[in-house]
Amino acid sequence: MSRKKQFKAESKRLLDLMINSIYTHKEIFLRELISNASDAIDKLYYRSLTENLKDVDRDAFVIQLELDKDNRTITIHDNGLGMNKEELEQNLGTIAKSGSLSFKKELEEQEHQDDVDIIGQFGVGFYSAFMVARNVEVISKKYGEEQGYIWKSNAADGYTIDEIDCDHNGTSITLFLKDNTDDENFDDYLQTYEIERLIRKYSDYIRYPIKMEVEEQREVKADTEEENSEPKYETVKENKTLNSMIPLWKRNKSDITDEEYHEFYKDKFNDYSDPQKVIHMSVEGNVSFTSLLFIPGKTPMNYYSQDYQRGLQLYSRGVFIMDKAEELIPEYFRFVKGLVDSQDLSLNISREMLQHDRQLKLIANRLEKKIKSELMTMQKNEREEYEKFWNNFGLQIKFGIYNNYGMNKDALQDLLMFYSSSEKKLVTLDEYVERMKEGQECIYFVSGDTIDKIDKLPQCELVKDKGYEILYLTDNVDEFCIQVLMQYKDKKFKNINQGDLNLESEEEKKQLEETAEENKELLQNLKDALGDKVQEVKISSRLKTDPVCLTSDEGMSFEMEKVLSAMPEGNPYGMKATRILEINPNHEIFGALQNVYASDPDAVKDYAELLYNQALLIEGFAIDDPMEFSRKICEFMIKAAK
Repeated sequence: MSRKKQFKAESKRLLDLMINSIYTHKEIFLRELISNASDAIDKLYYRSLTENLKDVDRDAFVIQLELDKDNRTITIHDNGLGMNKEELEQNLGTIAKSGSLSFKKELEEQEHQDDVDIIGQFGVGFYSAFMVARNVEVISKKYGEEQGYIWKSNAADGYTIDEIDCDHNGTSITLFLKDNTDDENFDDYLQTYEIERLIRKYSDYIRYPIKMEVEEQREVKADTEEENSEPKYETVKENKTLNSMIPLWKRNKSDITDEEYHEFYKDKFNDYSDPQKVIHMSVEGNVSFTSLLFIPGKTPMNYYSQDYQRGLQLYSRGVFIMDKAEELIPEYFRFVKGLVDSQDLSLNISREMLQHDRQLKLIANRLEKKIKSELMTMQKNEREEYEKFWNNFGLQIKFGIYNNYGMNKDALQDLLMFYSSSEKKLVTLDEYVERMKEGQECIYFVSGDTIDKIDKLPQCELVKDKGYEILYLTDNVDEFCIQVLMQYKDKKFKNINQGDLNLESEEEKKQLEETAEENKELLQNLKDALGDKVQEVKISSRLKTDPVCLTSDEGMSFEMEKVLSAMPEGNPYGMKATRILEINPNHEIFGALQNVYASDPDAVKDYAELLYNQALLIEGFAIDDPMEFSRKICEFMIKAAK
């Protein structure tokens, strides 16, 4: 009878910690054990190459799974290098002792680290088996040796190692599943569909075939074909390969069709439409990795909700590590889906989380630059495609500029697009600057609800008449984005609805000043009638055919005020743009005001209210008293009819 040995670890508490705390999800036990099996085959594969072993058939390497529902066991077989008694003692009897890690160090010393990938490096993955198993048996026979050994443990009170007869080299690990509890149904791991799901999720790209005997329904071909006869099926058993082995992203780009990329994307990321853009890149250097990125063809339904999670899938040497690695993609490119596979990442002990290290930052930086480069190329060479992208995700780019106090503006400003008054389409800031008139110092813009409404604003008429292009801003974030930018290529942004535009000639300025001086009392009377509603009533230099408009001083604009007021918590500090009522001195209404003021100065109050409310409506603001406004309109109509 064999003698039971205790684990050479500090205490049982350490083992309990590893089993119960290191891993977030119990289901990863299969990933860890299959990765270990792959490592074992790697080791024999490497020896067969370096030692020219003639009796090793490298095409016959396989990882075989067996489910026994009656005895509630799962067995993982491999025909890899195997272990002798001493190695079982070292690798399984000492927690955190890794044969894979030792093997990797040996390769590095021999400068052969690129010849083979080693997945497991920490020596604790094996113990994840005890998350689902009450007992574990390991039968192993090392290649080139005669004797096999069986290792048994229930994790609680040590382990035993005994001799056993084995026909071939390799290792078999049998898990005797725990009893079901109210919180956990361990019988799920005995279901074929569940094992297939776990293989697809975590181990689909292990380089060796992972096989399992499964039952399939096949149609039975009848000896004679009878009309309208029902097809018959029989249940057959098949040793099915569960993994695809070769990742799409590891293949040469020239050998992959668009259809293959698109089908991979739709299957992997549960999208029914093709991606708009595929970015497939491989990088070697300080950090080596392969990435396969996709820009979706449509905006996901929940994209702008709190439920949407950014991040790329992460693989390490083809083994799935985590689903949403946020660190790999910046927030402003959160629309990008895809994956990264690297052998250089410093994973933590459970292979579930990343250490925040230099390699990770290097990968993220390369990905960010590549995405920006691809978008700029699309903008330049595939304008329709870029406009489609912009309509889907342009808002995200604008948020990216506004967030983080404008730290990302230099990286993103060239991607921006706005509707142009002169071009009647979306244009970039660079294109606007290229078309600027000689001597033009500002990039003119104005905000509103829609393109049509903006185009009809009184403030636009004179600017367009002077030959200047105006950018129309229709998204809530637009003006906040522009304020963060402040300027583009040394050209400052100018809201045509704020401050002085200085578009008039010296002669026009002089004439406006004279008109304002001559009507100083009238303007003051109008201001007094409106009280605190306006900061000033002035002669307008920006109106051409319309009678009045509202403008504001530099600083907060009307659109920014509207955005703040529309927030769920409202406008917490009551911040408002200053209101300046501008009157067109060349419009007939101004002559009417002059006549009314000359005959009855007090009557100007009613005119002031009407003109102010009219200007409010033009700007899209609600008027204070609609009933009073309606009554006054009727009164003026009656007077005009008499």
